[in-house]
This record gives sequence, C-alpha cells and structure tokens, in this order.
Amino acid sequence: MSRRGLAALAAVVLLVTTACGLGSGSAVPLQVGPGSIKPTPGLEGVQITVGSKEYTEQVILGYILEYTLAAAGAQVRDLTGIVGSRSTRGAQLSGQVDVAYEFTGNAWINYLGHEKPLPDTRKQYEAVRDEDLARNDMVWLEPGPMDDTYALAASRRTVERTGVRTLSDYAALVERDPAAARTCVDTEFRARQDGFPGMASAYGFDPARANTPILQVGIIYQATADGTQCDFGEVFTTDGRIVALDLTVLEDDKQFFAHYNPSVTMKRSFFEAHPEIAEVTAPVTAAITNEVITELNKQVDVDGLDPSVVARDWMVSRGFVTAG
Repeated sequence: MSRRGLAALAAVVLLVTTACGLGSGSAVPLQVGPGSIKPTPGLEGVQITVGSKEYTEQVILGYILEYTLAAAGAQVRDLTGIVGSRSTRGAQLSGQVDVAYEFTGNAWINYLGHEKPLPDTRKQYEAVRDEDLARNDMVWLEPGPMDDTYALAASRRTVERTGVRTLSDYAALVERDPAAARTCVDTEFRARQDGFPGMASAYGFDPARANTPILQVGIIYQATADGTQCDFGEVFTTDGRIVALDLTVLEDDKQFFAHYNPSVTMKRSFFEAHPEIAEVTAPVTAAITNEVITELNKQVDVDGLDPSVVARDWMVSRGFVTAG
C-alpha cells in the first residue's frame, strides 16, 4: 500500500521495479560526519542498503536513517523512493533492502492481514514485533513517538458552519444531511477496511450515503481548505499542509484509526550480524515526534525544499551528525 499517492519530488530519484528487481541504489545524496553518533566498530565499512516508500515523509525518514548509519561508519546505499508499500516490503524480504523505517499499523493491517488495529500503541507495536518475527523473520526495533495516522479534516469555516469537531459529529451529519458532508478521499482510503468503510462501520453510518469524490491525496488538502470540492477530506495527521492551510483535524473519539509509529526494521539475519544498529538508531528514532516530522514534511511539501537537505539539516541541528 502507498499511504500517500503523492507524485515523487523532482529531487527524489524513483526506482523502477523490473523483471530483475530494483536497481542497486545510489550513494547517499549528502555527506555527513560524526556528531553524537560516533563511528561504531561493528558498522565501520559495512555495506547497508536503506530503502523507503515514495511519499515525502517516508523519503525524509529514509534519509535520516541513511545519515545515521553513515555517521556510524557504514557504507550506505540509497534506495529511497520505492513506489508502494508492497514493493518496499518485498525488497526487504528478498534482501534487496537491508533496513527501512516501517509503521506498526501498516504492518499489522496490510502485511499481517488483521482488520482491527489495537488501540494501545505499545500493545500494537509488541503484537507486530512478535508476529512479524515469528512469521517472516523480521525484526522491529523500539518505535518512535510520532504517530502518522489517517484522519478527516475540514476548514475552520466548515467546522463553524456544521459544528462537526469529532468523527461522531461527522457520522451524525452524514445521516442527517449527506449533501453537507462531501468528503474527498483517494481510491485506497475509500476501499480499505482501515479507511472509509471501516470508519463508517465503527461510527455507525452507511458509507453509501456519503458523497465521496475521488481525488489524488496531494490535491485533497487544498480542495478541503477551499471548500469548493470538499467539505471534509482525508488527511494524514503529520502532514505539514494541515497547519499551512489552517485545517482542523476531526477527533477520532472512538479511536478507530490504527497507530502508525515508526520502527527501524530488518531481517533477523541482518540484525544478528549487525546488532549495533539498534543502539545507533535508538536516539534518532526517539527524537522523531509528531511536531518534528510535521515541520520536516512542511519544509518539503509547502516550502519546496529538497528532502535530503531537510533531513540532513535537522540531524545537524540536533547534533546527531555534522555537515560533511
């Protein structure tokens, strides 16, 4: 699954899946030196391929992971920008990608096949960690605090006009006046059980009553802010355009949507060969809060900066690395 159908940024080299698989990757786009992350004997000179999906946030996280490992002395190859979750996951399972940030909720529902997420973030992580290790030999390191999940949002004008501030309010509006609840979604969200149909079931309204125009995710934010095509829109809670466009996120008062906490993931064999990765990446993962990633996303999606530069500058600002 690609959680965001965003077009790739021009600065990001997208990789094409062919009959022979993914390309071999490229060098890390920017050089960094040690900061609080020091050269680590067990990682010096080790060749590590880092992958990510194609949307902004995942590309930023991929670069953060690359700079982390490069500062520790690894010889890092860049495979950020793989199109789609399934392709990225397949690259990891086949050994084409060694390490990547993955989200707990995504794995629970889309890789492990569960329909209902666990509302407790720690229990969700532990369930994914244990089941993915047992079934697929995948190791999940300690997750970070950021939680990028699905949500519905509206402009302040729409909130004031409708009085809708929670998803329960939204469900009541759909039942009472569906014409006042035009909700722009992308194709996946409209069909997925952790998307609109599942939300409708959890909140007790008929999804067929809702007017749900299909738009590309990147267009939904502006269309929701304008209020011309959409009264409400599908968003992701750490997207920088929420703040930039002054959108209001509706409260998920029944805690339906899955938690998407990031974790560094890799095959068990790779982890056993290089256990130092856990210690090196832990402080960086712990520093990636919702506030941090939202600002980084904004710098790319709103301000137009290169994601490799945004990731590097944040790591320099935190003292993890120095600019090379």
